[in-house]
Amino acid sequence: MRDAAINLRALPEPRDLIDHAASLLGKNRSDFMLEAACNRAQAVVLDQVFFNLDADKFKQFTAMLDTPPSPNPGLERLMAVKAPWSADSV
Repeated sequence: MRDAAINLRALPEPRDLIDHAASLLGKNRSDFMLEAACNRAQAVVLDQVFFNLDADKFKQFTAMLDTPPSPNPGLERLMAVKAPWSADSV
């Protein structure tokens, strides 16, 4: 059950556009707006390139980056396949 309110004021034109788009997807205005806002919020978070880490977390992070990858037989098989457009595969 939803219990947190998010209030928003809009002009009639954008509200009507949102209502129209929501109806095309079979959603109500609230569900449409919440989904759109969450999609945008997720994109913003995933686009972050700056991570503020304390010294200990940074040390852990760099250790993970420096660790060689584990063997992956599936990836090795995939990388061994010649591309169909490659001169070697003809």
